Amino acid sequence: MDRTELESTFDQQAGVYDQQWAKLAPFRDGIHLLAASVFSGLPHDARMLCVGAGTGAEIHFFADRFPGWTFVAVEPSGGMVSAARSRAEAHGYDKRCEFHTGYLESLPESAPFDAATSLLVSHFLLHPGERVAFFRAIADRLKPEGMLVTSDLSADTASPLYPDLLEVWMRALSGAELSAERLQQMRAAYDKDVSILPPSSVEAIVASGGFQPPVQCYQAGLIHAWYARRRAS
Repeated sequence: MDRTELESTFDQQAGVYDQQWAKLAPFRDGIHLLAASVFSGLPHDARMLCVGAGTGAEIHFFADRFPGWTFVAVEPSGGMVSAARSRAEAHGYDKRCEFHTGYLESLPESAPFDAATSLLVSHFLLHPGERVAFFRAIADRLKPEGMLVTSDLSADTASPLYPDLLEVWMRALSGAELSAERLQQMRAAYDKDVSILPPSSVEAIVASGGFQPPVQCYQAGLIHAWYARRRAS
């Protein structure tokens, strides 16, 4: 799926995205809870870069937990940006946010960030070199030893155990009341539109992008999450 298709897909989903996935929110909430622990040592006025911010769920969580933080949300889907901005305005932290509709390469230069998030984003990059470049672009925006929390779908798809895990995962997704047709579309997308790699491969990609070896801190089904510090040099 190219950029235009991806943006169109998320534009179409933006208006109902949070409602659609509300019953599976514990997966998301677990990542946010652990990320808050990872980030708890940041300055009280930390600047956070949220890449692929979607409807702004992680910003909402962190804005409440860390009232002195400010945020820059980078998101290519205009519909998702509109939803994130509306959420921020409704809860009163919009003055602490900047919203950039686009990609990292078009984000204006600024002072380096204390930390960054990339939650369920990089697995849409199908080529390893493109994925390494994605993380390097994040690292370039961080202070030396700035912290990243990233999550992606990850599994050893060549393992004989993978089909069983995938079946359980699809049952979990069915809790979002997706139609059988939609579930089948998602299963097919995992084969051609999402790069599901073993955790060790994702860790190597993140490290190649300018970070210290990532530490896995979360797993729920196919979702894995890691934290990593930017390499100082």
